[in-house]
Amino acid sequence: MPPPRKVDLLPPELRGWLQAELKARGFGDYEALADALNDRLEAEGQELRIGKSALHAYGQEYREFAKIQEEAAGWAEGWLTENGLAGEAQRHNVLFQMVSTLAFKQMKAQMEKDGDEIDPKELHFIGRMLKDIMASSGLREKLIEEERKAQAKALDRAVDAGELDVTAAQKAREIMGFK
Repeated sequence: MPPPRKVDLLPPELRGWLQAELKARGFGDYEALADALNDRLEAEGQELRIGKSALHAYGQEYREFAKIQEEAAGWAEGWLTENGLAGEAQRHNVLFQMVSTLAFKQMKAQMEKDGDEIDPKELHFIGRMLKDIMASSGLREKLIEEERKAQAKALDRAVDAGELDVTAAQKAREIMGFK
């Protein structure tokens, strides 16, 4: 097993800083970025130093990762909106991003290990996670339907008790979107 890359040895807060800097610099200016990172490492008393070549390799990988993550987020948001789940889009978007990130990492690892071949079993598990996320939105729809039924029963009880006339109850049903 090869030794870890130097970038992978960075503390999480510096890796986060590096990722933000890569984006801010447009995934360029690696020489100045290496100087800034190494200054930070030195200021923190770390002996680790990272060269511009290592940063460039990491930056290219991170740019691809960020691009795929943005595409997955856009797709997820569009899909959820198109399927009437706009209110849940943010929560599901996060889940889709997590799964798409996992998919990217898994496919990349498979391609590096096996030479451009992706194990169908791994894709199956990723697809299953996506299916589970989509099923959770179905649960939401079921809960909404149950709430509508409860509201309809409350209207019926109000009519039976003489608290509301039939016409008003029917108008309320139309306004709330159920019969």
